[in-house]
Amino acid sequence: MLTLFAIPKAFTGDIGRIQRNALTSWLALDPQPEVILLGDDAGTAEVAQEFGVKHVPDIQRNAYGTPLMNSMFAAAQAVGQGSLFVYINADIVLLQDFIDSVQQVPFQRFLLTGQRWNVDFEGVLQPGANWTEALRDRVAQAGKLAGPQATDYFVFSRDTLTEVPPFAIGRLCFDNWMLYKALSLNMPLIDATDSVTAIHQNHDYNHHPQGRDWIFLGPEAQQNLALLGGEHYTYFMLDLANWQLTPQGLRRPSFSWERLDRLLDMLPLARPAWRPIAQVGLALLRSPQQLQRVASKLREIPARIISRLVKVK
Repeated sequence: MLTLFAIPKAFTGDIGRIQRNALTSWLALDPQPEVILLGDDAGTAEVAQEFGVKHVPDIQRNAYGTPLMNSMFAAAQAVGQGSLFVYINADIVLLQDFIDSVQQVPFQRFLLTGQRWNVDFEGVLQPGANWTEALRDRVAQAGKLAGPQATDYFVFSRDTLTEVPPFAIGRLCFDNWMLYKALSLNMPLIDATDSVTAIHQNHDYNHHPQGRDWIFLGPEAQQNLALLGGEHYTYFMLDLANWQLTPQGLRRPSFSWERLDRLLDMLPLARPAWRPIAQVGLALLRSPQQLQRVASKLREIPARIISRLVKVK
């Protein structure tokens, strides 16, 4: 069983409609996942009852009233019955390709996530004949793929993400920690951007009295950054994903010098024993002259081996 959990904002105004759309899409998946709504914001209990999903109201909050990630993850895994869990933002619409993609993963322990598509969606979602195709057409025509920092869902194996810091949800950095944690636990880290159409319904930030700047730059964001360990720990999927899930199946990511540089820069944070090797690699990679000299020496090796073999004969 797959268990989805989310902590919605108050079900009022436009954000209420958006969250209802998301919830409707989750329950239309086949097989239908278990869904848990967390928190006690206005309307959450009533909507959970209306849609027939589980509700856990008692989630710890910080001094600003923002729910904490460690409390959410503990509560969801205590109540949920799934062998796989999905933390998902409450404004994300999922299509059937989400279930189909997760079912392709052969690993018992893994973390899967991907970039989202930003779409203006003003209507009420009503699943029916060809509704998935209609949404795909809308994404193709008017959607915009967000950057690698825009990861709004995380699929993970039960009992792998247990020691979670008290991040304020929705205030940056908690998603970067998820990627770091997967790497430190030596779990496959899967980028499903090419196979999962995760639709983010565009919205404003009027739900917070101080608006967008508070959410992304305020004291809670700074506290989250400190819990993460600083800016150097801000992993993105393009940095360290060691698998990519495509419509054709799993594959290793394509090589690029940029990816190698980022990998060598970030990897020692999760695996300190690799630091000396990474530092040497970065020194070579970031010095074109040194890299050319090393490449030249490497090209000489086959010739030297052949020369020695000839002498032996």
